[in-house]
Amino acid sequence: MTYQDVYENWQQDPEGFWMQAAEAIDWDLKPTKALFDENAPLYEWFSDGMVNTCWNAVDRHVQAGNGDRTAIIYDSPITGTKDKVSYEELQTRVASLAGALRAKGIEKGDRVIIYMPMVPQALEAMLACARLGAIHSVVFGGFAANELAVRIDDSKPKAIIAASCGLEPGRVVEYKPLLDGAIETATHKPGLCVILQRKEHPAQLIDGRDVDWYGFQDGTTPADCVPVEGNHPAYILYTSGTTGAPKGVLRPTGGHLVALNWTMKNIYNVDPGDVFWAASDVGWVVGHSYICYAPLIHGNTTIVFEGKPVGTPDAGTFWRVISEHKVKSFFTAPTAFRAVKREDPKGELVKNYDLSCLETIFLAGERADPDTIIWAQDQLKVPVIDHWWQTETGWTIAGNPMGIEYLPVKLGSPAKPMPGYDVQILDEGGHPMKPGELGAIAVKLPLPPGTLPNLWNAEARFRKSYLQQFPGFYETGDAGMIDEDGYLYIMARTDDVINVAGHRLSTGGIEEVLAAHPDVAECAVIGITDQLKGQIPVGFLCLNSGANRDSAEVVTEVVKLVREKIGPVAAFKLAVVIDRLPKTRSGKILRGTMVKIADGEDFKMPATIDDPAILDEVREALKTIGYAQS
Repeated sequence: MTYQDVYENWQQDPEGFWMQAAEAIDWDLKPTKALFDENAPLYEWFSDGMVNTCWNAVDRHVQAGNGDRTAIIYDSPITGTKDKVSYEELQTRVASLAGALRAKGIEKGDRVIIYMPMVPQALEAMLACARLGAIHSVVFGGFAANELAVRIDDSKPKAIIAASCGLEPGRVVEYKPLLDGAIETATHKPGLCVILQRKEHPAQLIDGRDVDWYGFQDGTTPADCVPVEGNHPAYILYTSGTTGAPKGVLRPTGGHLVALNWTMKNIYNVDPGDVFWAASDVGWVVGHSYICYAPLIHGNTTIVFEGKPVGTPDAGTFWRVISEHKVKSFFTAPTAFRAVKREDPKGELVKNYDLSCLETIFLAGERADPDTIIWAQDQLKVPVIDHWWQTETGWTIAGNPMGIEYLPVKLGSPAKPMPGYDVQILDEGGHPMKPGELGAIAVKLPLPPGTLPNLWNAEARFRKSYLQQFPGFYETGDAGMIDEDGYLYIMARTDDVINVAGHRLSTGGIEEVLAAHPDVAECAVIGITDQLKGQIPVGFLCLNSGANRDSAEVVTEVVKLVREKIGPVAAFKLAVVIDRLPKTRSGKILRGTMVKIADGEDFKMPATIDDPAILDEVREALKTIGYAQS
């Protein structure tokens, strides 16, 4: 079947399409139907089915005789550790941890916060919660104490599972003082903290509240899987809201299982037993969907990697992991490839490894500029697929379904919408735009299984954030266009579309031109306030390692490039060379914060920022062109 056949099958019979996909899941009680629309525009999927995520991700593979198959490969270049965990071993570990949690009173519906680095125990904690029907909320390890406190007060966890520390290249990040500070600050006080003691920095435990990961499991009875309703929340994942208060995205159990399992073959083209690697972190949605759940539900081998694209030890670490562990399908963020490209622009390190096992690379998390895709294709000689989705959706909105049909790649486009998503481009009044016109990207309701049905304890905010702007649609917050062939282009967040003297321009389109310059490793474009034109674009350029060029020359060249490729209408005359861009730990560039600095506005320090000192560098760079005076 072609992509078009599959998409039309879904369009003609969405109920039948998702009920058929649900057949691949082990249900304790099968759902009577797929869509529950009684409370539209709040929709649910498979609500009256009974099911357990941990059973589907672990136990059923053991029962099917695949217990000796490797479930998790742990690879930590920071500690020099490599380990493999079979499905049978994983079942034993998870059942034991779940039994110990149950003995401490953790039950179905209770919340548990997980605050862990990239170690297999992070996945074990998630699965142990799922085994009991407890709702986990993973918070990125090392997150600031006040941000963790906000999440404690919002989700009111009965327990927190944490490690004593996390490891970064050249430094140890102590988690326990952050955890203690967060609990001290929070109004809600969890009664139990389970601490995984890492030998790199064991923590002091507080009597009566803290227990040792292994010690508290002694003598407890392993727990069986607890069936939950299809609409029971599997987890809460907090995403930073524009107002500063985090939004707790809910993930429903039944739809999550069905959708993620469907994606592994149809989108990522892996079969059970194949090795799948998503180089992300369990704190982000990619880590939930594609390090922990989807690969295990589908019977794949997943990789837990504790390292960085560069510096652990060099820019060849990705290729070493792929070669050594026989990775078939690799998923990372464009920013990771840009970091590698900056260190090794000619791809010399790629030649040191046998990458014949690798069939496809998938990029997501931010816009994949054509230059990065071309570089990766040239070095790795495999399809490099951009695909687009969000924390809220949990899986691909638009992509290239490699297990159905390889769609010809159009650079700058994540290809076409996946079954379940009716994607439309709307103007400010909610009217459809013509092909090639820039507008707001919205998805006609209902969203497919596995996507958010609501926010945790914040229905009014859910409606306002996603449903209010375009009634009958989910507002993605992204801007873009659809061409005559049905390919979608994500050009920017809607607040990154700038208005230059009445012309709506995408910052992403300008970035595409800047990134094509041979000396530019990475770039960002923001729109800053201008009294004459309303807004004008300013470019920030990071140059390749070894690019011994005069900064002023490079700036002159990129200004000329934008004039040639986009035209004088862009009014692009200002660019600065900077050593690094301010980013979140997941690699997203903090453009909104950069705009506030340029316009002299107050801003809240982003909780997820990788290194706050970079913002001072941004301020100094802007001063050189006459901005950020205040």
